[in-house]
Amino acid sequence: MATHNMNLGQQRYFDLVKSGAKTIELRLWDEKRRKFQPGDTIIFDHENEYFTVTIKGLVLAQNFDSLFDIIDMSKTGLGDKENALKIMEQFFDKSAQEKFGVVGIIIS
Repeated sequence: MATHNMNLGQQRYFDLVKSGAKTIELRLWDEKRRKFQPGDTIIFDHENEYFTVTIKGLVLAQNFDSLFDIIDMSKTGLGDKENALKIMEQFFDKSAQEKFGVVGIIIS
């Protein structure tokens, strides 16, 4: 089992994950995330504050539009699908999503 480090750049999302209200973290399925496996640990950080979670599962899709059709949106901290797409496209444009694919990282 491996340990991975990930930054949560916005306080809102850091707090949601830390509190357990957000149990699906959304990212590109890039080279770093392709190393993730269920059972691995992620150390999340934001402005020198840290906490640890365990990866329970991975849900893969070509883009966030299709991922949001197969995951429980209430566990993303982003509201409904339309709002979530707007938010995620601020972080990851459509070309990056198509290039790498995306992942919903189920955590606890």
